[in-house]
Amino acid sequence: MPRKQRQTDLPIVRLKGERKFVHPLIFQKAVERPRDRVHTGELVELRGMDDEFIGRGLWNGQAPMAVRLLTEKEHEQIDADFIAEKIADAVKLRREIYKLDEVTDAYRVIHAEGDGLSGLIVDRFGDVLVVAFYAAGMWRMQDWIFDALLTQFPNAEIFAFGDDNAQKQEGFDAPPGDALKSPIIREFDAKFHAVIGGKHKTGFFCDQRDNRKRWGELIAATKSESMLDLCCNSAGFAVYSGLAGASDITAIDLDEEAVEFAQKNLRLNSVKAKVTQSDIFPWLREAMVAGKSWDAVVLDPAKLTRSRDEVIDALKKYLDMNKLAMSVVKPGGLFLTCSCTGVVSEEQFLDMLRRAAFYAGRTLQILEVRGAGPDHPWLAHVTESRYLKAVFCRVL
Repeated sequence: MPRKQRQTDLPIVRLKGERKFVHPLIFQKAVERPRDRVHTGELVELRGMDDEFIGRGLWNGQAPMAVRLLTEKEHEQIDADFIAEKIADAVKLRREIYKLDEVTDAYRVIHAEGDGLSGLIVDRFGDVLVVAFYAAGMWRMQDWIFDALLTQFPNAEIFAFGDDNAQKQEGFDAPPGDALKSPIIREFDAKFHAVIGGKHKTGFFCDQRDNRKRWGELIAATKSESMLDLCCNSAGFAVYSGLAGASDITAIDLDEEAVEFAQKNLRLNSVKAKVTQSDIFPWLREAMVAGKSWDAVVLDPAKLTRSRDEVIDALKKYLDMNKLAMSVVKPGGLFLTCSCTGVVSEEQFLDMLRRAAFYAGRTLQILEVRGAGPDHPWLAHVTESRYLKAVFCRVL
């Protein structure tokens, strides 16, 4: 636990130039090096060129982000009470305002900057809270965080770990705790296994919950019988398709663990499907040569890049996979294509889809453009928190 300081005693970090936009993440190049030594993850006060107060947050001298601001209110102290209030407010949004407990026992409790806690992700899976640290400073405050979470969820077990990339960038070591038994979670009329301590983030992708339900509604409304789930992971879309009446379901994923995950979830919901381990690119090309097509196709690949310098390459890969995927949709059939690559904007993704349809010789009718559920709020001035794009279409 960090040493509790009077906020006036915090080390001072100063901006090199004028602050031109409001954002909680401050790059190294934007600040001067502190005169005194500041430890990684320590609380600091950020001041402008004219010594005006800007905010308080977490310092890191080696990461791309020098300061992660947690407050821009001069009277507000960052301590155990601050963390407890932030977490309580986040839980209130999920439980009292959106009443998520009525439809699921799996949702995101803390969504980093979206809930004012940069570098912290918390997902709930039944009585298990999975805490993912993306910042050294948040790791230093783990005791405050755990205490606040257990106040809100008294019967919960906590599994905590540090994101691999973040640990390398931020310079902290947060090994995962003992693996917990993977719980079965409920989501509307479906059930899923959450794999705690596996390699797929926190164990289950809650962000697609409402999109899975919407997909099932469209499958039922269109009476689609055949469905293809590409990059299926948990087979969530395949499960909802089966529950909605589809009888000929195929699920594809390159990852062995994901294939096993998908099979378990399909069995849990008594949905029959063919699950195949394969790279979708050669698999789809073979399907096209064989003249195969489906009433409904979902394409939901993993994040393609974290770097803005690699956006063009990512868009090229999205173009290739979407061109192939929409080519195996029957005329008038449903197509849902997704991107969780935050550095690819919605505008860029939609433009890529326009070009993919052109190269595939198909007409794409956009029905809905959606994102993550309300348990993934984002700040208007932190648009990268709105990472998920889910585009519901018909392919004509």
